[in-house]
Amino acid sequence: MRRSRTFRRTGTGLAVAAALAMIGMPVAQGAEEAAKEGGSWLSDDFSFQLSGYARAWASFNLEDQPELSKVGKDSAGKLSMLRGSVLLDADARTGPVKWKVIGRLDREYKTNYLEDLEDLRATNGTAGGKSITENYNNGDIREFWAEIPIGDRITVKAGKQQLVWGESDFFQAMDLVHGYDYSWRLFFEGENEEWRKPLIMVSTKIRIPEAKGMIAAFVRPGWDRCEDIGNTYDIRGGRWFFQPYRGFDLTQVTDKNCDHKDGDMDDVTGGIRWSGEAFGLNYSIAYLSTFAADPVASSAAKPHQGVPVTGAVFDLIHPKIDVIGATVSGYSETLDAVISAEVAFTKDQPYNVGTGALVGFPGNKPGNVGIGLDGIKKKDTLRTMIRIDKDLSLEGILGTSRPSFSSVQLFNTQVLDYDGREDLVRLFAYGTPLNEHSTILTMFTTLNYKNDTINPGLAVGFDLSNGGGFAIPSVAMTFSDKWLAKVEADIFWDGGKSNKTQFSNGESQLFGYFNRASQLVFRVTRQF
Repeated sequence: MRRSRTFRRTGTGLAVAAALAMIGMPVAQGAEEAAKEGGSWLSDDFSFQLSGYARAWASFNLEDQPELSKVGKDSAGKLSMLRGSVLLDADARTGPVKWKVIGRLDREYKTNYLEDLEDLRATNGTAGGKSITENYNNGDIREFWAEIPIGDRITVKAGKQQLVWGESDFFQAMDLVHGYDYSWRLFFEGENEEWRKPLIMVSTKIRIPEAKGMIAAFVRPGWDRCEDIGNTYDIRGGRWFFQPYRGFDLTQVTDKNCDHKDGDMDDVTGGIRWSGEAFGLNYSIAYLSTFAADPVASSAAKPHQGVPVTGAVFDLIHPKIDVIGATVSGYSETLDAVISAEVAFTKDQPYNVGTGALVGFPGNKPGNVGIGLDGIKKKDTLRTMIRIDKDLSLEGILGTSRPSFSSVQLFNTQVLDYDGREDLVRLFAYGTPLNEHSTILTMFTTLNYKNDTINPGLAVGFDLSNGGGFAIPSVAMTFSDKWLAKVEADIFWDGGKSNKTQFSNGESQLFGYFNRASQLVFRVTRQF
């Protein structure tokens, strides 16, 4: 939990409050001193709170990676990430109106390993692009909104914000309002709010106590930037580009098109959700109009809906989708656990077409462009999740200071009306056929020692449909209310189905993308 400074003062106007929130610590400290001095501008009409953190990461490769091994360079043991972030979180209140501003600055040092990957881009014929670190460095106002109560039951929030709809942790079913930034670390940073890409919108909550529920709704007017739409991946050839594409700058042959008529960022999107309680259960029903999280490729060989591509080979687009979903959760006395379930039906989920290798490569099917560049086809998709959360009493076995929170989650994606002859692929740039079902099982537990100041944990996951998985042993430590640290190993295995050559006819599925990407990660946080 972040440690905060709080003080009260008047504001001669809203501009003063916003300026103080954005200027940061020195002004806040000055205001505290003024408050102590009892200046004439003090009042109970305005409150201000500032918190935040400074955070540093360092990660090391645990394995040699085949892309660099081919050119005689080692990867194992090399420093793959040296990153720092500073976040400021300012809250203000002017009468009944609540304000929030969150800003974050991220910077990375270009390690020798990243320099090796940049050198490899020349070998792959994709030199000349932006530095890999430009994909990791960022400075942004992440949130900037005002929340206004209307009566006792309604609140309206306007501005750049985040909404979380859904129950799943590792893989999102209904949590599709926002895309995620996976460019600097694809797997696994625990705080989803740090990955999620906030959007400009107007949202509201309407409490209806007579029905033991609440309506939540939002409208996104289409004022966001292209980079805010959908998931962002490390496609410049960096440490988290999927194997075997590390060291290949895909931006040299593709553009991201946010003006495509099937996925125009200026289009209005939105959603509505009812959540309530009934028969001892918590439940929700929701509808979303949003953009497909993962991009699909509109290729020059077969442009989607006839729209010409601007990239040399293809454009990445995020077509609009409609999602209807429901969640339910409740306590089971029999299992002494909380059971949650989630289901989401997506109308016209886009997939790329064209299995096999790129034209001209061995094994390519006659007449097939390959690696997903033979067009886009939409299929209705059903995502389901069931989760069991339980406190395990391990005090007598492992000497923990309290029961240990544990969770098991089973997640399945089903392509409805599936037909293998449609030649759908799992992901563009790969020739791997899409399966009708893709089922992931995840489990994690957290142990607690010394009044929760030392917390070992273990998370594991298995791709039950395609093989492969991950294991994340970790230890989180709390030294004080200011200093936190965490060390973890992100370990992946691929089930023997990794692509070995770019644009080839491989068998990679989800954990094949992570092959040889195991990392040892250290993180230190100073809160204020």
